[in-house]
Amino acid sequence: YQRIAWLPCDIRESAAILAAIEASLPDAIFHLAGVSFVPAAKQEPAAALDINVSGASRLLAVVRARLAAGVLDPVVIIVGSGLQYGRHESSAMPLREDSAQRPLDLYAASKAAQEIIAFEAFRSDGVKVIATRSFNHSGPGQDGQFLLPRLARRARDLRFSGESMMSLGNTTPVRDFLHVTDVVRAYIELVEHGVPGEAYNVASGVGHTVRSVAERLLLLAGVQAELRSEPALQRSSDIPVLIGDSTKLQNATRWKPLKTLDDIIADLLNASPD
Repeated sequence: YQRIAWLPCDIRESAAILAAIEASLPDAIFHLAGVSFVPAAKQEPAAALDINVSGASRLLAVVRARLAAGVLDPVVIIVGSGLQYGRHESSAMPLREDSAQRPLDLYAASKAAQEIIAFEAFRSDGVKVIATRSFNHSGPGQDGQFLLPRLARRARDLRFSGESMMSLGNTTPVRDFLHVTDVVRAYIELVEHGVPGEAYNVASGVGHTVRSVAERLLLLAGVQAELRSEPALQRSSDIPVLIGDSTKLQNATRWKPLKTLDDIIADLLNASPD
């Protein structure tokens, strides 16, 4: 980290974005700033739209202006979500990039809108935008409110509490999980080999139910506990099955997932508690 220059920047302020761009003159921009927790976006929709949609628009406006002035011409990775696809039949899995986008919550809608704005910047002004639709990913450092780190924390707690019950929300949804290091590699590969104006799924292509993930986590943690689905923890908008096809990404780059679900779980269990 000693080689990294950290610059404070509020994505809600155009002047702050301009200052950061001018200070760094980047060859590549990885835009991940945003409200990323689905319930938080639902709770504060205006803030989520301002940050996720208008924030991307502000960033791209600065890049457009500097591009027009001949100052810089960076590749801009706009990070979206697999949730943009919404609900599809199980028979349609894994989803390709030409699958219809049917967002079921405000977070997913904000990411779909962000992508539309980004591709407008590409078509209108030639900004080298590449969009990802990144499926579930995790690893050490992820906020404890997300599924996998939350389950890992509960498993650690069960080791010491002597309790034999773990409460879950919906246990049947099927999700596609990647290790965060694989996702980071995908973004770097896209900067080097991706095609501007295109969207790429970042996904493993393998689905796991929430229950099976929790069972595997307990096994690797050495904890015996009963899993119980609690109605109060369930989301009414949970998508039954969401698995991505990353063939387009793999064909465009040298990327493929290197880490397994067990690697994700082991790293979370061995990480320092929040």
